[in-house]
Amino acid sequence: MGAVSSRLPVFPWDRLEPYKTTAAAHSDGIVDLSVGTPVDPVPAVIRQALTDAADSPGYPTVWGTAALRDALTGWAAERLGARGLEHTNVLPVVGSKELVAWLPTQLGLGPGDKVAYPRLAYPTYEVGARLAGAEPVVYDEPTDLDPAGLKLLWLNSPSNPTGRVLTAEELRRTVAWAREHGVLVFSDECYLELGWEADPVSVLHPDICGGSYDGIVAVHSLSKRSNLAGYRAAFLAGDAAVLGELLQIRKHGGMMVAAPVQAATVAALGDTAHVAEQRERYARRRAALRTAFEAAGFRIEHSEASLYLWATRDEPCWDTVGDLAKRGILVAPGEFYGAAGERFVRIAFTATDERVDAAVRRLAD
Repeated sequence: MGAVSSRLPVFPWDRLEPYKTTAAAHSDGIVDLSVGTPVDPVPAVIRQALTDAADSPGYPTVWGTAALRDALTGWAAERLGARGLEHTNVLPVVGSKELVAWLPTQLGLGPGDKVAYPRLAYPTYEVGARLAGAEPVVYDEPTDLDPAGLKLLWLNSPSNPTGRVLTAEELRRTVAWAREHGVLVFSDECYLELGWEADPVSVLHPDICGGSYDGIVAVHSLSKRSNLAGYRAAFLAGDAAVLGELLQIRKHGGMMVAAPVQAATVAALGDTAHVAEQRERYARRRAALRTAFEAAGFRIEHSEASLYLWATRDEPCWDTVGDLAKRGILVAPGEFYGAAGERFVRIAFTATDERVDAAVRRLAD
């Protein structure tokens, strides 16, 4: 029996462990700007909803409660401009990483099929293709791809790792091209509410999709906007036929969002105050880190949205990682996101204010 893991690359974060050990040895402790995990409290309104739903002895449904589906369609209409969404156009998932990793398999893709994603990208797009036995293909411009055998096209705006935002015209052109060639588009929009120097737009906006959701699905997460990474709360919105097929498969697989998390999601999507408060925190940290890294000789590219600065000192990324680790600062090597990132590092601004201040001081020394 062949090991499925043999199809996969080395788990990237394991390679960072020696540098984490070095950074942790700093006399004032580590400043971890690598993974990008939320560190601020879960908003009280969400915790209360979770607590109120804690007495949930029965099995939840894969489709979610009617209240959850109302919340998903309502939020997508208000925030994304998605018109006319029905309950069949939304589906909760157990965190977006699970969805990305298993989507090609759940779509029935395999040998002979291709899955395309940006040249600089979240590593799990490739992992998902390899788990299914499909061929991973990278692109610079999606409409330059050979559509033969291409079954799934990933978009990611705002981008992880670069923070780049695709324009409305770029999205329109890509959606039209994909529909022409019968290619399913999944748009990873998990950072859409974190635009700083650009205003990200969803593929579900009528200016992009023409009011039709045929062949397109948007992926959203509450991990970053609401500090819910530990809850594994995410959802899909778009083509009802695609989501209906995924629903049937996920029912058999028992891929259910926990009932208290469903209730917490309803509360999170119904409250905007905590989103604004968290944005303000991130904006402050972003400004401080950007100023400090630029003063220390780094050049920042893209980074107009998301929770990261895409930075370079025009040297191999592992040299940069090693030097910063000696200062007690841990960042992610750009190589994790593709060979095109080999001279960049990704800097997350998800550390606490106190840790961000520590990084600023160290970079000035």
